[in-house]
Amino acid sequence: MSIFDIVGPVMVGPSSSHTAGAVRIGYICYKLMDEPIYKVEIGLYGSFLATGKGHGTDKALVAGLLGMKPDDIRVPQSFELAKEAGMEFSFYEAKLAHANPNTVALHMTGESGRELDIVAESVGGGRIRICKIDGLDANFSGDYPTLIVHNLDQPGHVTEVTSMLGHKSINIATMQLYRACPGGHAVMVLECDQEVPKESLKWLEHLEGILKVTYLSLKE
Repeated sequence: MSIFDIVGPVMVGPSSSHTAGAVRIGYICYKLMDEPIYKVEIGLYGSFLATGKGHGTDKALVAGLLGMKPDDIRVPQSFELAKEAGMEFSFYEAKLAHANPNTVALHMTGESGRELDIVAESVGGGRIRICKIDGLDANFSGDYPTLIVHNLDQPGHVTEVTSMLGHKSINIATMQLYRACPGGHAVMVLECDQEVPKESLKWLEHLEGILKVTYLSLKE
């Protein structure tokens, strides 16, 4: 445990879980979209729904979706800034089972028409976890460059992805594999120590059996 885990993040308050964590969730979603967000439907669950308005959770999420970080002094003005940017946003009560009380479900549409569904939770101290992407388990923190590959559950895809990363001298910090059912849709989640080049992402997208490639870059 570091000193930052004890004293908490540098942030616009009042709450590290309901405000700073919410901004970070929005920011990681913004980075995963990799383009300006045109429209977003935000489902609040549990404590996020019950006490979020008092803690500014709603404004914090929108701020992150605009690309703000937890210490950005503009967080309280996020609704006005979103309207100026042309981003449509709405809130509803999310119906989730066995979820962390500080959980949010987001359905985002980018300016190109690309859509992305995220379920994420704030776990305290400004830390978060991305739980699901497009309905499949993901389970990563957003602390590392992260490659998410949706593919058909067929032999060879894991080797294709890991070989590409090895060829680019990219070290894998963690790797998780999930699938809906044998032979169905599957997902690989790889947290990396280095950034993955864009041309490598494009190469993956064109492989047979690869359904979707989503990438979290930590470059500013």
